[in-house]
Amino acid sequence: MRNRYLDLLRAVAIVRVVVYHHFGWAWLSIVFPAMGVMFAVAGSLTAASLQRRSAGEVVTSRMRRLLPPVWLLGLIAVPAMLYTGWDDLSPATLLFWVLPLGDPPGSEQAAFVWDALWYVRTYLWLVLLSPLLYPLYRRIGWPLLAAPLLLMTVLERGDFGMPAGVESALWDLATYGACWLAGFAHRDGRLARLRPAVAGGAFALLAGTGLYWLWQGHAETGWDLNEVSEAQAVYSLAFALLLLRWQPGMDRVERLPAAAAAITLFNARAVTVYLWHGVAIAAVWPILERTGMDDLGRLEAPVTLAVAFAGTGLAVLMFGWAEDLAAQRRPRLWPAGGTPPPAPEPAAADEPAGPFPAGWPETPRGAAPAPEPAAPAPADMPVAGRPVPGFPVGPQRTPPDTVLPGPVPPGTVPQDTVRLTDHS
Repeated sequence: MRNRYLDLLRAVAIVRVVVYHHFGWAWLSIVFPAMGVMFAVAGSLTAASLQRRSAGEVVTSRMRRLLPPVWLLGLIAVPAMLYTGWDDLSPATLLFWVLPLGDPPGSEQAAFVWDALWYVRTYLWLVLLSPLLYPLYRRIGWPLLAAPLLLMTVLERGDFGMPAGVESALWDLATYGACWLAGFAHRDGRLARLRPAVAGGAFALLAGTGLYWLWQGHAETGWDLNEVSEAQAVYSLAFALLLLRWQPGMDRVERLPAAAAAITLFNARAVTVYLWHGVAIAAVWPILERTGMDDLGRLEAPVTLAVAFAGTGLAVLMFGWAEDLAAQRRPRLWPAGGTPPPAPEPAAADEPAGPFPAGWPETPRGAAPAPEPAAPAPADMPVAGRPVPGFPVGPQRTPPDTVLPGPVPPGTVPQDTVRLTDHS
């Protein structure tokens, strides 16, 4: 039996990601820090697999479930970028399109395609580190959650001569590593055993600290948590602990057929939506201009968002089958009917297909969670970009301190939206 509450969390997070990247509304990062929550869920599922399978099997199966959709994107995007004049390519870095342990390269004009892959890179590194982190967590417990935050304090002192790509990867690990470890606490039951007063107090302390740090620097960075890694780290951890501590019922949601179908669809195609929604957003204004609908007035916001979701849906139809093949399921065009079917192999059923893992069986409150299956998955993936009519273009990639702007009305060139956090 799937845990549909966790499926709901993932579906809400994916929708939030698309809306956030379309409009760039800073307040969304505060209302629901989706990435931290999804890293925590992924950490829980990884711990579940490590409890009953060898580390090599866990790492291999997760990579098998995530990478085919990324390869499909690369097979299309890399030739397209070369055809459109990408001339600063370093051939050796193309290997990161095969195994994205570093940032896959791309042209500046196509930043909306590749910049989001920092999330895939961070997820893979956390999977690779988990066979070491999980036994360490079982021995140390809660204090280990402070390790990523301590790493952040070290990075604050400087880059120590590290290449830019290495520093960026370490910042991402430091920002979301504590959420991943909170997933371990969910898996072994420590989080469920926390008294409500303790869980509520931890949320208030961590969230309050994050908002205070955000307030301290808002004059320079604005009110977007993605601009301040330290604030993002503790605030996301607060929400991860709170949302995974309790398990509300899903009966009312399940009685709404449209809502249940949407949850199923977003869970079955999470990686595809993650990888392709930036392309859909970039195509909004070219589509509207071609159809003569570029003067929308007050209808601009809802119409452009609808076009962005329609473009993402088209990508789901065209490329979503790669997630089924990766999960060793029968390919389907639009998997929105009922609960997603399990993979035919028992071994594949407990592997998430990416940063947004699937649900698992329910367990009694306060008890150690039982082993569970997982399905495809991705999250929040900020994308750098300087918008020009119809196409957000990013001059450089940074840690999750950048925002993919929403559609740009034709004939205007808004202010540069690339935002950098000063980590020095």
